[in-house]
Amino acid sequence: MPPLKTPDQRYLIVRGRLWRASNPALPDAERQRLVDTLMDARRAVKSARQAADDAQLADARRAVDTAKRALGERGPVWWTDGVKDYNRHLVHNSPYADWYGQQAIGD
Repeated sequence: MPPLKTPDQRYLIVRGRLWRASNPALPDAERQRLVDTLMDARRAVKSARQAADDAQLADARRAVDTAKRALGERGPVWWTDGVKDYNRHLVHNSPYADWYGQQAIGD
């Protein structure tokens, strides 16, 4: 089952924590290209860790960060209404707490 999303679609909720969702305005083909790039970068992180290659690990982590920023999951927020970013906050310590408490499905 996919993670629960906040009503405004800005966050996924995983184990009670908010994680910024990808920018929904990205065209599907671009989003898929960026997700593929992100997955490749994550595999490179795993490989670098296994090889204990610090330089390769740093490069791979930069690639992960670049892909996540392009997806809108890091860096400047993709929404334009000025609402604060609650990325990585516990949902119970956010404006979504009451809504989350009414959900029948836990995460």
